[in-house]
Amino acid sequence: MKNLPLTGVVVADFTRVLTGPFCTQTLGDLGADIIKIEPPNGDDTRAWGAPWLEQGAAREATYFLSTNRNKRSIALNLKLPADLEIAQKIVDNADVLVENYRPGTLEKLGIQINHPHLITCRISGFGSSGALKDWAGYDLIAQGMSGFMSYTGEPNGLPTKAGVAVADIFAGSLATQGILAALFEREKTGRGKKIEINLLESMIALGTYQVSRYLNAGEDAERLGNEHRSIMPYGTYKTADGYVNIAGGNDALYQKLCQALEATDLLEPQFATNEQRLTLRLEVTKRLEAHLERFSSHQAIELLQSAGVPCGAVWSVAQALESDWAASRAVVQSLEHPELGTVRVTKPPFELDGQDLPVRFAPPRLNQHAAEILEWLARQERRIKDQE
Repeated sequence: MKNLPLTGVVVADFTRVLTGPFCTQTLGDLGADIIKIEPPNGDDTRAWGAPWLEQGAAREATYFLSTNRNKRSIALNLKLPADLEIAQKIVDNADVLVENYRPGTLEKLGIQINHPHLITCRISGFGSSGALKDWAGYDLIAQGMSGFMSYTGEPNGLPTKAGVAVADIFAGSLATQGILAALFEREKTGRGKKIEINLLESMIALGTYQVSRYLNAGEDAERLGNEHRSIMPYGTYKTADGYVNIAGGNDALYQKLCQALEATDLLEPQFATNEQRLTLRLEVTKRLEAHLERFSSHQAIELLQSAGVPCGAVWSVAQALESDWAASRAVVQSLEHPELGTVRVTKPPFELDGQDLPVRFAPPRLNQHAAEILEWLARQERRIKDQE
């Protein structure tokens, strides 16, 4: 794909760890030129191994590889005047600046916002104002303080975080949306916007119906494992050799489920409506699993899918990435890295006009693109002088 939507947009990327890098990776997937400005020892996640991808003396943490494709790297010590000057020149020639330091840190280091067209996006833990503005933000803390962990996990188990950093990833996604909206508006006004996103408010927004349930019905959340507070059956159920996920999202689908399993006992009047089934949750689960345990997971999925009942396997990461579905969608991409050999990444999760977005280059080594970025800055200065 020759012309990606954000081709020509330059992003000064002062982010590290996950939420900011996830945002800027998405912008890079959409065609933006992401200049990743790293401290001399690099993004924190370069050291978050094991596991590592290793080739000879070179190695990189697999964590870093997950959110840094389609970027260029330059290492700068912003406490040194010469390096600060380079960083400032990158900002002066950028369309977007993204950072996730504690509020005010970048300004204290001396970075100036000199151009009204520049879009800035700050991602913090708790916002640049309010009672917790000085707290450092981490995903685990936001998951816990948002209420998310109070409704995630088994009913009698510990409050549980998600298996990936959902606060970081969701906040990064919201930051991307804000930046895209600001770029759209700038096309009409010529002026940039200041965008702020924080992890805790992002996680509260992610709570959606759990939050609304408390605000409008006064009911606090509770842990139900993989089941749903408002739909039954909707969860993970035992089979003869494992588990399947079943989403019986309405009464018609429930009828199909029961007919496919020949579960006449589940068609008794006390189970007729979703509201009735919610009050008899344990009994429905017990009976449903008694029928499912006559089948292997594969057999149950084939049977229910043929009946039009939404269901699916419970795969490991390896099974998902090695599945026929992943192969048919070319989900996994292989790239050649100048030091690490073959790097495998997932493709951008977008299609435009029926085409996948390309993975243009592998996650960079620290300071890999310093020379070409400095040359780009020199060209920009010559161009400005020529226009004077």
